[in-house]
Parts: sequence; structure tokens; C-alpha cells
Amino acid sequence: MIVELTALHWIYVTFIVLIIGFMVMRRDTSIVCIVGIFLIAITATGSLSHSISSIFNSFSYAITELLSTILVISIIVAMSNTLTVTGINDVMISPFRKLIRNPTLAYWTIGILMMIISWFFWPSPAVALLGAVLLPVAIRAGLPALGVAMAMNLFGHGIALSGDFVIQAAPKLTSDAAGIPIQDVINASIPLVFIMGLVTTVTAFYFLKRDMKRGILKTTTSESADLPAGDTDQPALLSLAQKRFFALLVPLLFAADVAAMSILDLAGGDATALIGGTSILILLLIALTSHKSKGLEKTTQYLIEGFQFGFKVFGPVIPIAAFFYLGDAGFGKIIGDFLPKASQGIVNDLGVSLANIVPLSKEVGAITLTTVGAITGLDGSGFSGISLAGSVASLFAIAIGKGAATLTALGQISAIWVGGGTLVPWALIPAAAICNVDPFELARRNLLPVVIGLVVTTIAAMFLI
Repeated sequence: MIVELTALHWIYVTFIVLIIGFMVMRRDTSIVCIVGIFLIAITATGSLSHSISSIFNSFSYAITELLSTILVISIIVAMSNTLTVTGINDVMISPFRKLIRNPTLAYWTIGILMMIISWFFWPSPAVALLGAVLLPVAIRAGLPALGVAMAMNLFGHGIALSGDFVIQAAPKLTSDAAGIPIQDVINASIPLVFIMGLVTTVTAFYFLKRDMKRGILKTTTSESADLPAGDTDQPALLSLAQKRFFALLVPLLFAADVAAMSILDLAGGDATALIGGTSILILLLIALTSHKSKGLEKTTQYLIEGFQFGFKVFGPVIPIAAFFYLGDAGFGKIIGDFLPKASQGIVNDLGVSLANIVPLSKEVGAITLTTVGAITGLDGSGFSGISLAGSVASLFAIAIGKGAATLTALGQISAIWVGGGTLVPWALIPAAAICNVDPFELARRNLLPVVIGLVVTTIAAMFLI
């Protein structure tokens, strides 16, 4: 079915190009996004007051959608501050110093651990579990915080989430839309996931090492001074035995969370909430033990510092997220029911239209599925458009006469790598916030390796169809 493209669709496309252009030039995109929201709203409604209100409503919607992520990051940072201030963190990370001795070992060790944990519990909880403990170790080994964030992004939100072999939420959505068994999609995705993962992570590591040698990225432990830090007032000192007790207790509690996730089948938001709640309890225990009579006040202070950090990091992200949410279900909730009746959302309409205007062959089919997946991933969720990818894959497979599973897997991989947390800035905030790096800089760092990976994976898919 050919979807009617209106002025709203073309305005949206125009501002996507503008936003990408401003990002490439390393300029802030907040004003561009606000202007885009206003123009889309006034074109849809014709009402000046409604359009002005839509700017505020879009911000409110974006904050609501991102709130759980903001909250868990803030709490993790508050807990990390208590570990740092009390010296527990130094005791906790000491065993890893022997394993992570240089930047290369730091990058691959953190990445592989992130991938394994993310397969079972998804990336967001994995970031929380690994980031607070391994980030200081990696920095001491000479790997910049940006490199740590890249490793967690590419291995977790990239490799693990795009295949989703264990939890199988992604292949379930795409296989249902394509009308084929879920196991077919999983089997077809295995070679593509590992081709994409290998090419992207190796390429990213090459560029990372190159820029470290050139001095573009810091390779000294002085970078640890840029990490979010809590109150520097000296607390009531903990004894070495107490530090060792908490250094053992913290990972044990998180290990218990991992076991609970497995036993209770928790994933996504539920798993993140468990990690967040555990972090609050750890914060309370350490603050009350270390600060003694000032523990009540210090606990609140740590929380305030965590929330200040969380909203500082998310501040520049909210406008751009607000704009891209208009491309999906957010349009109706922010502006109202002003899209054409047959519309499936601006982003999905664009994807369907693209699929309808290109000639059909296995080469064109592979390129189109990668493009459609990438476009639908621009809303930052990675998952909202993969059903469309499955539907488009089915259309191409029928026309070509083969390759439904491979095309479906390719669209799934493209959508999740772009939107699931490696390229879209507000989707990769968990890793950026834990590592205290600019999410836009992280997105720029990931861009070339991910694009190279998608090109190689698309070519590989042409031979597998």
C-alpha cells in the first residue's frame, strides 16, 4: 500500500537532515528541534496557540518517556558517589587491576562482559552493573571514559540487543510481522549479528587507538577527575575491614539481582528497577555507616547530587528526543490526530514509501531493509519500527521468491543498531551518563564504525539471501 506523504512528512525529513548536519558540525541542535516541533505543529493544526503549547507538551512527553532512565542513572551516580567518597570503590576494583592492565584489555574485557550480561538481562541493567565498578579500572589502565562508553554501547546495545538470542523480544516482533517462525529469524540473524559486531567493534577500536596515539583522546588517569563525584567532605572513616565488607557486599547484592532476574524472568524496565532499588539500599547502608550521626542529611545530599547530575546530562537531550518522538506514537499524544487516516506514524510512513518506490531484487532488497531499519530506528527506541521491517521484508521476499528470514533479520539489526543505543544520542544516554561523557560526542564516535558495519553486513546479506 502506497502511503500518502504530506507536508508533515517532508518537514520531518528536512529537519532530520538539518539535525544530522548540525551534529556533524558539532553544533547544538536544541533550537533546530524546537523550530521543527513548532513548524510540524502549526502545519498540522493551523493554530498558533496550539503549536506553542505543543512545544511544551513535546518536552513533557519526552521527559515522561525518559524519566525511568533519568531516575536510575541519578540513583546509580548517587550510589557511586558514596563508594568513591568512602574509599570502598578502591577496595572493590583492586582485583580487576591485574586483569585490565592496558587499554586493549580494558576495551575488550568490558565489551565482552557487557555483551554476555546483556544477552540475558538487556543492556540498561548491564550498564548499571558494570559501569560503576569497571569504569575507574579502565581509566587507570589508560582507556578514556569515551572508550569505555563505546565498548558498553557497541557490545551491549549493538551486538547483544540486535540479536536478542535469549530474551527474544526483537525476533518475536519481526518474525510475527514477517509471518515466519521466530527460530528462522534467529538462525538467519546469527551470522549477520556477528559480522556486524566484529566489523563495528574492531573498526571502533582501531579509530580509538589511533586517536589515543595522536593525543586526541586522553590516555592518562587524570581523566578520572572528570567523573561525577560526590561530597568531598571527609566522612567518619571506615575501617579497612568495613571497606572490605562493603566491597564484597555490593557485588553480592548485584549478583543476587542477576539471579532474581533469571528466576523471576525480569527484563527491561523491571530489571532496571531492581538494579535501581538495590542501589538505593546500598546508598543508605553506606551513608548511615560512614557518616554516623550525619547519615540522614548526607543521604539526602547524595541523592540531590545524583539528580543534579542526571538532569544536567539529560538537559540537552530532551529537545531532540521531543522532536523525534513526533515521528511515532508521540505525534497523536503531543499534537493530536492530524495525520492521514492510513498513516502508521511519520517514520513508518516514510519507510513504507521507500519500500514502494525502489525496484525489487535481492541486492536492492538488502539495501532497502537496511535503510528502512535505520529510518525507523531514528525515534530512538530501536524496537518501535522493527515490526515494519518485518512487514517490508515479507513484501520483498514474496517478490524475490526467497530470503524472508535474512531480510527480516537484516532490518532488525539495522533498526536496533541505529535506534537501540549506538547512534541516536538519547538512546545511548545510560552508558554516556555512567561514564560522564557527552552523549552527542559518543554518537559521533560510534557513527563511522556502525555505518561501516552496516555496509559490510548488508553486502553479506546479499550473498545469504
